[in-house]
Amino acid sequence: MEKIKLGFALCGSFCTFSKAIPQVRYLVDIGYDVTPVMSFYAYELDTRFGKAADFAAQLEEITGHSVLHTIEETEPVGPKKMFDLLVVAPCTGNTLAKLALGIVDTPVTMAVKSHLRNGRPVLIAVSTNDALSNSAKNIGALLNRRHYYFVPMAQDNHEKKPTSVVADFEKIPEAITAALAGKQLQPVLL
Repeated sequence: MEKIKLGFALCGSFCTFSKAIPQVRYLVDIGYDVTPVMSFYAYELDTRFGKAADFAAQLEEITGHSVLHTIEETEPVGPKKMFDLLVVAPCTGNTLAKLALGIVDTPVTMAVKSHLRNGRPVLIAVSTNDALSNSAKNIGALLNRRHYYFVPMAQDNHEKKPTSVVADFEKIPEAITAALAGKQLQPVLL
């Protein structure tokens, strides 16, 4: 039996890489064939959370695949049917807006656009400080579209950041199983 092929795309919510990368390892450990994708910023920017090159190297070591980090590398995702499911974790407010509006100008948005041409599922793990303000309309738009699914999410600090929401990254494997079956894991809001 062939392994299920996943794309796992990371956007620039650097503070959640420490939650996303262990999920990549877990998915590989339980038998998925995972290919990492990184946005321009995720691949290039060093932050207080770590060096970009270290994150990329870690993903390549875990998955055994090179990180796809250019638009040219991610355009063939759809034509080659590279993935059965594409995870975007973390998905920033910026990427949510681009997906909702059909803007394709990063490796991640190109991977999603290309992947969707085959009617295959995209799983979004939100991580944005404005999820309950400006990004709410984009979450709503994507919740209302076919082939988009969300990892259950909750406010991460309602007192200091009342509009911030982060997905429960530990629910990614369960959300993948549901999305592959064409179902949204419930409840969406924790």
